[in-house]
Amino acid sequence: MTSRELDEILHYRWPLVLRAAMAGSDEWLKGFARSIAKHGKRASWRPTHKQEQIMRRLVSELGTAPSSEGEVIER
Repeated sequence: MTSRELDEILHYRWPLVLRAAMAGSDEWLKGFARSIAKHGKRASWRPTHKQEQIMRRLVSELGTAPSSEGEVIER
């Protein structure tokens, strides 16, 4: 994973993954998503090969899934 890809995932896609994980019931997934968000704040952090694979899978599954609820922008 290049630095640019990692930055894009952590800044734009990971918040969606984190939100979807927190809405679910899988405790391991919640812990993993929180851990990546925490470690991603350190400039020198790089994911391990296994973490990278899981992150890519979660981004493709959770980070791009359309929400069943519409977001209220204005009332």
